[in-house]
Amino acid sequence: MRIAVLRGPEAFEVVEAPVPVPRPDEVLIRVAVSGVCASELEPWLTGPPAGEERHLGHEVSGVVAEVGADVTGLAVGDRVGAWVTERGFAEYVAVRAAYCVPAGAGPLDLALAEPVACAVNAVEAADVRLGDDVVVIGAGFMGNLVQQLAALRGPRQLVVADARADALERAAALGATRVVDVTREHLPDVVRSLTDGRGADLTLECTGTQAALTACGETTRMSGRIAVVGYHQGAERTIPLAFWNWMAFDLVNAHFRDVGVIMRGMAVGMRLHAAGRLSLDRLVSHRFPLAEIDRAFAALRDKPAGFVKAVITFPEAG
Repeated sequence: MRIAVLRGPEAFEVVEAPVPVPRPDEVLIRVAVSGVCASELEPWLTGPPAGEERHLGHEVSGVVAEVGADVTGLAVGDRVGAWVTERGFAEYVAVRAAYCVPAGAGPLDLALAEPVACAVNAVEAADVRLGDDVVVIGAGFMGNLVQQLAALRGPRQLVVADARADALERAAALGATRVVDVTREHLPDVVRSLTDGRGADLTLECTGTQAALTACGETTRMSGRIAVVGYHQGAERTIPLAFWNWMAFDLVNAHFRDVGVIMRGMAVGMRLHAAGRLSLDRLVSHRFPLAEIDRAFAALRDKPAGFVKAVITFPEAG
């Protein structure tokens, strides 16, 4: 089989490797799609330590090709989303059967169960409440997912902010009550004008940038909630902690490492997706074959016009 191996900065090599043999509690998945996650951008940019290599890829969906001796509830031919921690940029991956969820009947390149789980768990942890005034900072892939899921909770205002016109157009189409181009409008002023001067009950930061983190404290009301959904990597971030203390913000780290939480989020997300309550139709914008994986990561880095999400596809598996 073919697998992408990160050898250096911005340098994958596609090599031949043995097809994994599933253990008794595992299944072998013929990968149909593997998403390019923002959390993997920094490792791609910097490369592994000298003399080492890395096997990235954790947003996998595909078709069960083989089942281990102890596996029940899954069969060859089943379409699944899977939670894996590495080696997802490959034609096959072995994974515990317990870490798979049904992917539904739709296109597998839209059944991105792992990132959907991140959004599901973030919205649940942030505790969006009926009638809340909610701000989502960032209208990229994760922001779009969070926006849709927050809308299911019944907020009064659902304001989405970004600097890109195409992203704001997409957020409006997904049902935002107000979009804010932060290059033209002052987000805190807009939010106050919509909330009787109070500020947002909840602000969800979905970009992983310092500017968005700073804006959270400026848009959220006293004793409101701030959820850090974006993945922060690279340079250290700063916040005016004395002000945030004074404002009595409820801070939510919307990142999860407990496998049970991740799997529940995947199951819930795929149920909503299969039922048409969570749409990914416009969110997978760039598709690349495995041989062009560096181009996929470059698209994530550069965010060309219309970019939302890049995936690596293996069409023969679908």
